[in-house]
Amino acid sequence: MSLKFGTSGLRGLVTDLVGEPSYRYTLAFLRVMSERGAPKRVVIGRDLRASSPEIAGLAAAAARDAGFEPIDAGAVPTPALALEAARLGLPAVMVTGSHIPEDRNGLKFYGLKGEITKADETDILSAFEALGPVASESLTPPAGIASSDARARYLQRAVDAFGSEALKGARIGIYQHSSVARDVLAEAVEALGGEAVPFGRADHFIPVDTEAHRPEDLQILSDAAAGGFDAILSTDGDADRPLMADERGEVIRGDVLGLIAAGTLGFDTIVTPVTSGSALESSGLVDKVLRTRVGSPYVIAGIEEALAEGRKGVAGFEANGGFIQGTDAIVDGRTIPALPTRDALLPLLCALVASRKAGVPLSILVERVGAKPAASHRLQNVPGEKSSAFLARLAEDDGFRASFFEGLGQPGAVNRLDGVHVTLSGGETMHFRASGNAPELRCYAEAATPDAAKALVNEGLERAARAL
Repeated sequence: MSLKFGTSGLRGLVTDLVGEPSYRYTLAFLRVMSERGAPKRVVIGRDLRASSPEIAGLAAAAARDAGFEPIDAGAVPTPALALEAARLGLPAVMVTGSHIPEDRNGLKFYGLKGEITKADETDILSAFEALGPVASESLTPPAGIASSDARARYLQRAVDAFGSEALKGARIGIYQHSSVARDVLAEAVEALGGEAVPFGRADHFIPVDTEAHRPEDLQILSDAAAGGFDAILSTDGDADRPLMADERGEVIRGDVLGLIAAGTLGFDTIVTPVTSGSALESSGLVDKVLRTRVGSPYVIAGIEEALAEGRKGVAGFEANGGFIQGTDAIVDGRTIPALPTRDALLPLLCALVASRKAGVPLSILVERVGAKPAASHRLQNVPGEKSSAFLARLAEDDGFRASFFEGLGQPGAVNRLDGVHVTLSGGETMHFRASGNAPELRCYAEAATPDAAKALVNEGLERAARAL
């Protein structure tokens, strides 16, 4: 079976997930929730993958058999589902594979405090193993499921945050593809007074990754810039990771977008993985940066640590741009309630609002952050054991590491917080790590110019492929 918990929930091949596995994992999750005294209702949402409705039906069947009333939120952004679950004080299940290809899918579980933790995963796996045989009739979804208008409340949160004239005069392109938020993005821009121009709507799932950009997506954004937009907005499949291009069609890095959002919302503390750029500490926009491993559970744990230390305004984000609002924010007298899960809509709107307030194009706003050029990409179909062996050798074998980086710079400091992060003698950095969601080896690099960063990533992946 390909199914396993990664950095964003349970993931695996659709062929391994549909049927009894989806039912059993949801049943196990809800039994854990029942033991913890959760109310006997659960909210279920899904993305636009072809397999997601069937899996959502299996989750509803599991809810029925666990003694929970399933509430159908429909096709909805993951952060919208999390917001609704928090409003109702209920657990939630999101059927999504996020950005990974359509032959895969997944389940994201939310407890009463938000995203489940790594400790929760252990409890779910124990409950899963303890389950007995499943009768075939149990896999039939219940009829007459209650519905929830989570999508409308999520959209209203954005309008309440910034006001109906925040984007007046702005012309915004919306790259819709198969994002579950493709209509929400356009509606949010219009509700804030801007003009939304949707394009690129797809009738099949497209695996848009906000970290490892597909060349075709970059070309689409570059071509769209000829339309005279102030910005172009998009997200990954379940809308917990933003994708934004400036007026030139140049993609804005997720960590830079997160930093701009944190500054716009007045936060003084950032929690972010080691893969985010080094400019966060030097930007002057926040007082403290706490580094973690990659994955929202680690970022959320870091946010809780910062709050325990007495920090008042805390946000987290990853290099992919998923923004986690740890505390309430107040913007122009309006309170934006905390939402402790990755969100794409809020950072996108923050950047647009910041650009309008500053009276400068997005490209200038980004330039002022002072981020060092960076790039990232991946090797696909790399089994986890191969990635682990390569990373261990790169970290522990001095001779191999020196040989691996020969011609690129003398390897210096090595950080093993998550994967292997190496600082080179010329000031460049290169970071390798295994994806927690798919059989992939990812590479991140910072260098003096964008072309140099891309070249460093390409060369690093070529060398890694030979070493695997």
